[in-house]
Formats: sequence, C-alpha cells, structure tokens
Amino acid sequence: MDKNIHIIGSGFSSLAASCYLAKAGYSVTVLEKNSTLGGRARQYKNQGFTFDIGPTWYWMPDVFEKFFADFGKKPFDFYQLERLKPGYQVYFDEQDSITIPGNLNDIFEIFENEEKGSSKHLRSFLASAKENYDIAIKDLVYKPGVSPLELVTTKTISRVSQFFSTIRKDVRKNIKSKKLIQILEFPVLFLGAKPSNTPAFYNFMNYADFGLGTWHPIGGMYKVVEGMVSLAESLGVNFETNAVVNEIITNENKKVTALKVNNEVITTGIVLSGADYHHTETLLKKELRQYSEKYWSKKIFAPSSLLFYVGFDKKLENVCHHTLFFDTDFDIHAKDIYDNPKWPKEPLFYASFSSITDNNMAPEGKEAATFLIPLAPGLEDTEELREKYFNKIITRLERLTQQDVKKSIIFKKSFCVNDFVNDYNSYKGNAYGMANTLLQTAFLRPKIKSQKVKNLYFTGQLTVPGPGVPPSLISGKIASDLIIKNQS
Repeated sequence: MDKNIHIIGSGFSSLAASCYLAKAGYSVTVLEKNSTLGGRARQYKNQGFTFDIGPTWYWMPDVFEKFFADFGKKPFDFYQLERLKPGYQVYFDEQDSITIPGNLNDIFEIFENEEKGSSKHLRSFLASAKENYDIAIKDLVYKPGVSPLELVTTKTISRVSQFFSTIRKDVRKNIKSKKLIQILEFPVLFLGAKPSNTPAFYNFMNYADFGLGTWHPIGGMYKVVEGMVSLAESLGVNFETNAVVNEIITNENKKVTALKVNNEVITTGIVLSGADYHHTETLLKKELRQYSEKYWSKKIFAPSSLLFYVGFDKKLENVCHHTLFFDTDFDIHAKDIYDNPKWPKEPLFYASFSSITDNNMAPEGKEAATFLIPLAPGLEDTEELREKYFNKIITRLERLTQQDVKKSIIFKKSFCVNDFVNDYNSYKGNAYGMANTLLQTAFLRPKIKSQKVKNLYFTGQLTVPGPGVPPSLISGKIASDLIIKNQS
C-alpha cells in the first residue's frame, strides 16, 4: 500500500485532512499555489493593520474543539478565543438597529421588546434548532455522502417534514416583525442559499448563532490557520508554497501516478484535492472527469463577494465588531444573486471592525474594517464597478451610523470575482462553494471519492458537508477517513 499522499490546496479542509492522514501514518505533502498557507483564509497586512482576507466569523466552537481533541489538543493550545458581547449589530435604518447580546436571556428580552409574544416563539424555535444541531453534528455531517440511507435515522425520520419545508416558512410561521425575521433568516446565508430554498432542518444555524455564540480568535481567523499548520507540522506534514499543480497524471488503469507541479513531474500514491472541485477535474483528461460543464452550470452556487479592506485613522462610532446593514430589501438583492444575476442596485452589506475587540488588528486609535457585499458568481468585475460600490456602502455607512468616515480612510484594498478566480481557481469566482439546498445536500453533492479515478479524492466546500469553516474541518475528516478505509 502506497502511503505517499499529496494534497492540493491548504484551506481549512486540506489542513484538517493533512493532520488526520499524518496521524494515520501517511507521508503527506500539501501543495499551495499561493505564497502563504490558508487557502481563502489568508491574511493581509498594511501599515500596522491586519485583515482576514476570507472568513471573519468564528461560529460552532464545538467543531473546532472536536478537531483539536482528536489530536489530544485544545484550541487554546494554539490561539486565544474571546466570546463577543454583543455578538453583532443589525442596522435597518438611521438610528434604527438591533444589537444581539451575548446571552440567551437578553436575546429573548430584545425579541419581546420588538414584538410582544415573540420570545415565547423564539424559545420554541431554538429548542427545535438545538435538537437539529445535535442531530446534524452527531449523526449527519460526518457522513461521507455515499448513500441516501445516511440521512435515515430514527431521529431524522421524525423530522422528515423539515427537509421539505423551508427556513423562511418556519421563521415566518409565528414571527411577524420584519426586523426579527431578517435576524432569524440571516444565519442560513452562511450555507450559501436563500432562506426560501434552504430546508427548515437547517434552523440549527440559529442555535449556532444564539446558543453557541459568536467568537473571535485574538489576532484574527488566521491564527486558526497557523494553529492547524503548527499541529500538522508536528505530525510530520510537509508544506510547499508557490506550488502550482498543472496536471493530474494517470495510467492506463485510471489511477493517479504523478502530478505535474510547476511543470515538473512528481510521483504520488494518492491525491486529495482541497482546491476548487471543478478546477481540479480540468487537470484530468476529459474522459476522467465525473461532472460535465453542463452539470456545473445547473448547480446553485453560493454567492461571490466584493470585499474591501480599509484602514481608518480614527475609531468609528455606533458600530459593533460584526455589523450587518439590512436597510435595503433582502429579497430584491437575493434575486440579483440567484434569479437574474446582476450587480445589485442597493445591496445589503456586512462589515467587520475587528479592531474594536482586538488591539492586534490596528494601530492604537485606528480602526481596521472589512466590508463585504454578496454578489452573483460570474459577474463582470472592473475597478470602476468596485469603486462605484465602495462609494455606495461608505455613503450609507455614514448616514446610518451618523458619522463622517470618508476623510479618515488611510488606504483600501479590494477583492472580487476576478480575484477569487485568479487566486483560488474558483468556479465563476464563487466565494463560498455550492449552496446547501434540498437537492444539493449530503449524497446529492459532488462525491468525495472520484468515481472514475481510483486514488483521487476531494474535500472542501463543493463536496460534503458544505460551505463554511466548521463544515470544511468536518470535510477534511470525512475525506481522510474515506482514504484510510479504502486504502487499508
């Protein structure tokens, strides 16, 4: 049995898989095309400011704890965590925002003040969400997506109706306040889909939000990457940066024998790709690709994003570490992403002011801000459009938070569709992978094990269990377990 394995990409799923495989005795080499590790979770530094290029939310801390525990470690062995209190703030209009506290009792009070009787419904909703979370984490998400029977347990059978209803229907059944509805529907955006086509079972994301809370790794999300890399290296994993995989070479038996990396051939025993699934298959001969261009074009992808990393020469007012700007119509923006892809006229947007919590993120007296506008994948991306939308959101930020900020901008850097394609070979420049809709869940997602190439595997947000950082950690474990099982 050949225990020489190469992993393409160094995102969260690849890092997780590298640790499990090294622990199991494999000789693991991770190949990263960029100059730094972390995949989409890289870091950007400028003039004393530090930004997470990719993920900025730390949810589902139990998944991180479970990962490190598998190696006799804890997250605190690698990075320090702080629970955010408040968790986040949502703006609906000028001087009209709701701040979500860091504990449940205060959240119930917030709901009750906004809509009499809503706290009772929220308690019931969250009780169901917690049960679903326990089922998802303990029974479902660690399954390899091989068979529909993986979804059939005594617990899921009793909830089968939730797979055929939607988050939107579930939330709006008893809650009438538009503001509260938006707050309850927002967490499923992490799954890359609209509340109207996300199964009601996924309300477990609301438990992740209100029940488990929002956290921040001191120094930013990249500290998690550094921790995982440190763990992997201690297990013997070898990392190579600036390593571009040009081709996956197979023999007459449809087995990978080598990779062409920076146009040089290196032999290998097994390949696991944490890079974009679609791109990885283009590295194969056409007859060895499982999924056609037609297949990919029909799938519902999570949004792309227009991101800005901005350094301000002062501390900003009337914002929280995580601040959501929902002062425009979500349904109209969603249509511009999923139904009739185009640049939104008045987009919702999100901002992370990490330096509010963490002094490591900006020089004293200054503010580091990341702004994100969700976009349809595959849109035209120009500097002119980026500048137009930056002016849109900064103008709204000033109006909603009642402060002048434009003159306080020291610098800004943007990242959009073209960058997702160039830096990550991302299909149509998507930012989060494939949406978790009913027909794109579990066994209905692209397979972890290639069905055409014997020793080729996939991990990450285009396969099971789906988009997001915690699911990526889980995907790495699922892929490594499948490799170990199949190669033993």
